[in-house]
Parts: sequence; structure tokens; C-alpha cells
Amino acid sequence: MGKTSSDRVRKRRVFYIPGYDPIHPRRYRELYRKESAAQAGISGYEIALKPKPKGAHYGWLVDARIDGAEVQADVDVLVWSDIVRDSMDSSIPATYLQLIRTAWVYIGSGALWRMMKLRKGPVIAALYPVGMLLVQLVLAAILGWGFGQVAGYGTALLVGLVTGPEDAALGGTAVAASVGLLSAVALLRWFKKLDGKFYAYYLMHDYSYSASSKGANPPELEARIAVFTDVIAQALQEDVQEVLVVGHSSGAHLGVSILADLIRQGRVPASGPALSFLSLGQVVPMVSFLPDANRLRGDLRHLSACDELTWVDVTAPGDGCSFALCDPVSVSGVAPEGKQWPLVFSAAFTQTLSPERWKTLRWRFFRLHFQYLCAFDQPKDYDYFQITAGPMTLGSRYADRPPSKSRITRAVSKYTSVAA
Repeated sequence: MGKTSSDRVRKRRVFYIPGYDPIHPRRYRELYRKESAAQAGISGYEIALKPKPKGAHYGWLVDARIDGAEVQADVDVLVWSDIVRDSMDSSIPATYLQLIRTAWVYIGSGALWRMMKLRKGPVIAALYPVGMLLVQLVLAAILGWGFGQVAGYGTALLVGLVTGPEDAALGGTAVAASVGLLSAVALLRWFKKLDGKFYAYYLMHDYSYSASSKGANPPELEARIAVFTDVIAQALQEDVQEVLVVGHSSGAHLGVSILADLIRQGRVPASGPALSFLSLGQVVPMVSFLPDANRLRGDLRHLSACDELTWVDVTAPGDGCSFALCDPVSVSGVAPEGKQWPLVFSAAFTQTLSPERWKTLRWRFFRLHFQYLCAFDQPKDYDYFQITAGPMTLGSRYADRPPSKSRITRAVSKYTSVAA
């Protein structure tokens, strides 16, 4: 395993990197508060949160007593929701242009077909916003045509009674077009207003963000990665036993680049805290399979052979939004000789959630994508709260844990070039 502290953890710094999420990080604090209490009740330990003094990053403090040991965890959320919100600030026509461009990038590059060889779930999730937006457009066209026909016919009748058939036809056509267009636009706006239920615009913006640069990081994201790297480097100088970075969903590939930069820059002290990386519900192939993702592929390659950290990747086949049990390094075609990371295993939702709980959640796809951050009522060896607030480092906890036998390690990506 990677470098670990010789002592059990008493103090830990935790950095949580969300996925593509425009919502205030408060939601993650409240999720942690609620679900940690539930898990503590199930697993028989004590855990409590308290506010953190206002600073540069949003976070909270955790006090826990697990396996007879008292542990303090200082949790920060590495926020990039402002970048997400800016990327989502698109009109309805602009979103449909994004749809065309994104579909062209994934289909034209061959990335979509290769991802289907891994897991169909996340590919279906990627196609969902395309299908839903097209359905909305068709419904708007049908509604507009219907309302337009009714309004045009009525107008033609009224005008015909006053002026004659030629003016009636002209007036009816003009009104039909106007009413039809306004009706269609009104329905499209209504769909967008209710996107909190449909997720079509949200997911379209998500996939479009990576596709717009064909997998390269936009400048504003590169700048934020540099800031996050500095923050974690500073934490490695503190009096703690572990610095744990957690990357969820698309936050996982940000974590890869942050930690690769940190290690390349020589900012991991040999005698410092254990450096750990936990990637959850990762969607790395959505980016690494794109033609210009040279930076990410190089970071995956570099990080997978590093002795300076422990990297554990947890997914679950029950999570249809992630590339479950796909080794993100190997499937991207950049596994080097001497590859050590990540340790890939399953959170096994069908085993760690009771049949009743699984029945409740199995069709709630977006909720399941966050289950890694939640309580399990039949827990096995994955417990998010023991990892973030327990007395063992990530490396120690999984030192003897074998990878899942059903993990996918074959190289699938068409593009394997890396940044120089």
C-alpha cells in the first residue's frame, strides 16, 4: 500500500470534491450530518458535527468515537459550483446547440461506442438528456402546431366574415404562426423551469462541459485545480495523521489531476501525514476517452504508479450513473508498468442495503449515485463515515482488501496520448 502513518489517526483533514453540481455545498454538510447519525446508530459508534469558523472554504468539524478511539476530522468542500453555474447559464436555443455539438463529439470520436463496451448504464444516462430534450422539442412542436391551427382557423372565420376570403387566409396564417410559436416556446420554458424533476438541462450541461473542449480542462478549471492543489499541500504541513481527498462522480477526475500535480511538484513530505485518495462513483471514461484528454490520461498514468499515496476506487453495479468496477487507469489505456493504483472494489448495494431499502432506492438513479456518501443498513467493509472519521488511515483499512474479481481492466479507449 501507499505511505501510511505509523500511528492511528487522531486528527484528519478531509477534502471533499463534488461532482458537476451547481448547488451550495451546505447540502453536503446536511447529508453528512443526517447519514452519519444513521450509520452510527446502525454500527454502534458515536459521531457528531459542529460548525467550522468561516474561512476560505466551506466545511465542518467532526468528533467521533469509533472502536474506542476518539478522532477529530476537519472537513472542507473544495467548491467549484460557481464554475458549474456559469457553464449552465445557457438559453434554450443554446442548450439545443450544445446537444448537437456534444452528440457529435462523443459519436464522431468513437468514444460513445467504446464506453458502451464497459457499462451501458452511464451511457444510457448520457443519452437520457438527449432523448428527453428531443421529446420536449417534439411535444412543443405538436402543441404549437395544434394551438396554431385552432387559433388560425378561428381568426380566418372571423376575418372572413368582415373582409373576405383572401384576408381571412392571410390573417389566419399569421395568427397560426404566432400562436404556434408562442405556445411552443411557453412549453419549452415550462420544461426548463421543471428541470429539477427532469434533469435534462442539468445533465446536458454536464456532458457538454467536457465535450466542449474534447476532454481538455477549460482555463477556469485549470486555475481552480491549482488553487485546490495549494490548499492540500498546506494541509500536508499540519499536525494531522492523514490527509484524505474524496472525489465523487466527476470530482474523481479532478482529484486525479490535483494529486498528480501535488506529487509531481514534490509537495508531499516524506515524514508528513498519510496521503489518501478515495474516488467514489467515478465517471472518468466520460472524459478520458475523449481525443484531447491528454492531461487527464497523463495524470491517471502518473498517479497509478506513485508510492506517495493510497488510492481506493469504490463504485457499485447498482449505480447506473457510474462506470462501476472499471479501473479508470486501465480502461483508459494508460496503465504503466509497475501500476499500483487504484484498488478497485464494489460497495455492493444489493448486499449492503437490506432488500426493503434496495427496493425503495433501486429506480432512484440519481439518489443511488450519492449512496456512497450515505448510511448502509447492512454494512460490510465500506463505511464512508469510518473512512472519514475513524481511527485508521485508508491504506491501513484496506491493506489486505483484494480488488473485486469482476473489475474491468482491459484497455478500451481509442485515444491513449498523454500530456508531455
